[in-house]
Amino acid sequence: MISNVYNAIFFVFTLGFCGVCGLCQGQLAEYAPVPSSVAIARPTPEEVRLAEIALARFIETASVEVQEIYKKFPELISVRVPRPNTAIAPPFLNPRFLARHQANVEVAKRGDIDVLFLGDSIMDFWRNPDGAYAGKEILDKYFGNLKVANFGISGDTTQGVLYRLKNGEGKGFTPKAVMLMIGTNNTAANTAIEIAEGIGAVVLELQKDFPTAKILLLGIFPRSLPNDPVRGIISETNSIISRLHDGKSVHYMDIGANFLDGEGKIPVEVMSDALHPGPKGYEIWAQSVQEILATLMK
Repeated sequence: MISNVYNAIFFVFTLGFCGVCGLCQGQLAEYAPVPSSVAIARPTPEEVRLAEIALARFIETASVEVQEIYKKFPELISVRVPRPNTAIAPPFLNPRFLARHQANVEVAKRGDIDVLFLGDSIMDFWRNPDGAYAGKEILDKYFGNLKVANFGISGDTTQGVLYRLKNGEGKGFTPKAVMLMIGTNNTAANTAIEIAEGIGAVVLELQKDFPTAKILLLGIFPRSLPNDPVRGIISETNSIISRLHDGKSVHYMDIGANFLDGEGKIPVEVMSDALHPGPKGYEIWAQSVQEILATLMK
């Protein structure tokens, strides 16, 4: 039989502590909407109230040992509502990115865009003409016949993309297709389920801004070494966001395996820093999506 101490600890973790988002505290209006397919289950205010009542009863009838622990460490045995999910937080853009954002807004105002590339540095560097992370030559080779707008911003996150779309980058043009990959920069602060919600919120915003566009949603590319915990976060995130695929407006595609060798490592010639594609990495990317992107633009 489990002791009262362990019962108390188990009690905490079975009372709705998911560590994700405080929507149950009446904060729903402040957060971006999320597709139900990737939404995290969150307790209602009534469920939290019932959990608090149950905890109070538990403490009243607990052993002296458990009650002493509760007096010393009340937060150890408590009903904790989920934390806010910053990946779907009120749209926020790092001030360092404002100039780039404004430049994108001007591109959006001019219109005449067939396909939108949207994301962070991995998408951003398609424009690099030279250097270790040069993608422009590959872009011209495979997509030079398309009117491409690249709204990738190095360092950005899901919440940053939400800000940008809501503040000018999501209007003024009608793309036929959008290629989206975002979320790798969220891995430092967010869990996989939080990142998936953030990506889902971006997809929902894109569907609102560009109702006739087809969205090519790419799984987050692998990074670092095979045993790095970030690989697990990315894999779990991709598994969740694959549910956004509907075969109509949203088309999910995971090409991550194409960047790996037989041991699951990323060859230096593909991504020299095990994160950002080099020319060979962009060639692999282009070859992997060229056909489906062309189909989506018809």
